[in-house]
Amino acid sequence: MSTRPNDPENEASMTEDYLWNHSGTPDPQIQRLELLLAEFRHEDRPLLFPAGSSASLSRPRGVLVRFPWVPRLAAAAVILLAIAAGMLAPPRHADVPETGPAWNVSNLEGTLKIGSRAVAANQVGAKLYVGQMLVTNSSSRASLSENDLGEIQIEPNSRVRLLQTDPMHKRLQLDLGTIHAMIWAPPGQFVVDTPSAVAVDLGCAYTLQVAPDGSGTIRTRIGWVGFHLNGRDSFIPAGAMCSTRPKIGPGTPYFEDASVAFRDALHTFDNADQPSAAASAALATVLAQARPRDGLTLWHLLPRTSAADRDRLYTRFAALVPPPAGVTRAGILSLDQHMLDLYWNALDLGDISLWRFWEQSTEPHAGPAPQQFVPKKQLVLKQAP
Repeated sequence: MSTRPNDPENEASMTEDYLWNHSGTPDPQIQRLELLLAEFRHEDRPLLFPAGSSASLSRPRGVLVRFPWVPRLAAAAVILLAIAAGMLAPPRHADVPETGPAWNVSNLEGTLKIGSRAVAANQVGAKLYVGQMLVTNSSSRASLSENDLGEIQIEPNSRVRLLQTDPMHKRLQLDLGTIHAMIWAPPGQFVVDTPSAVAVDLGCAYTLQVAPDGSGTIRTRIGWVGFHLNGRDSFIPAGAMCSTRPKIGPGTPYFEDASVAFRDALHTFDNADQPSAAASAALATVLAQARPRDGLTLWHLLPRTSAADRDRLYTRFAALVPPPAGVTRAGILSLDQHMLDLYWNALDLGDISLWRFWEQSTEPHAGPAPQQFVPKKQLVLKQAP
């Protein structure tokens, strides 16, 4: 894509080029300073001192030799350097204008910040506009609400930015901290970006945490959530949780009531090289500890295992959760997407067709026709036991 001639970033780049080698667009202030300094420009000739200067050069050591043009040269150089530094420094972002669509902010405790403005605990009518950042400190908590969305509680030491809000798309960015979301908007309309994954609401209530290193954890209380990054997907139903890591994305989800041995082995598997002896050994423990309920985890492991490990994984999975009609061993081992989707639906944790529509929704896009959605009142939202 070509850069527009009046693009400020392009103009700044051309001006910077002029500072280095005169190849770009000259800045009027720079040209004025060049004219002032012209008499001091380097020329390839012997240095000629003013008449009588030979006597001054013969003064004893320690006696100051005065050149009246030095202060002017130094002052001009300082000005030139200051202007150049200002041009090369990154631009400062002005405060986001407080206009247009916004979410309501309730300050539950302490003093929080919206942009550069402090909001006291007793202040009413606060708004978070698109592009603004809401920051809580160690002693403040807040709540965000939007009529067609639901409510998001923000815990202390959190940073949340509103990225988008329109009838079909509501989007937050959680850079750090913890939020609790209770969403009643239609599935797929509420999205939260984190440094290591994107959480897509599929009709639910959940808690999302982001650590200082960008890793995160999500726990679902009602319904289910899609968690993904660059084609790596995890589905987290009520009672389950899932971790995520920068540049890797979501790990393997599991129910929180699984055995300690199961959870520890799954953690080892997610962090081991694939394939490797350590990964195979950890998988063996996961399979031995798995219950029918843990079909959730085994289903997610199918595309994350080597061919040899996938064969024994399928054997255990099929023993715990019999494959539905239309699903074959060969199809699952070859990761046939249609058969994998049928097998997921057999777990009775939510219809995967909802996710397939909203999959890869890292950028806003047009919504589906209403008939493509399962109406909200027909969705059975299961709550964690």
